[in-house]
Amino acid sequence: MKRIKQGDTVEVIRGNYQGVRGSVHRVLADKDQVIISGVNIIKRHTKPTGRVRTQAGIIEREAPLHISNVALVCPQCSQRSKVAFKVQPSGAKARVCKKCNETIE
Repeated sequence: MKRIKQGDTVEVIRGNYQGVRGSVHRVLADKDQVIISGVNIIKRHTKPTGRVRTQAGIIEREAPLHISNVALVCPQCSQRSKVAFKVQPSGAKARVCKKCNETIE
């Protein structure tokens, strides 16, 4: 089970965007990276290549950040916190906020 999932609200704790909160747009599990909406914007200069690519010029998009540089924001206490895992009585694992001990989902 992953500590940070798509749709979670996270806060950047290292780098140029330190302190900025945003929602996770995509998780790249094989590289341990996340893409956060509106954070780590880069400019990509692209040429038109035939008739296949319709978008050319300077394109702004979000670049991935390493997962160790972000912290999950608990929806209940709205503070950034670490994530613990607990086994529920039904046998399923659930993510738990270490600050307020509430289930995150």
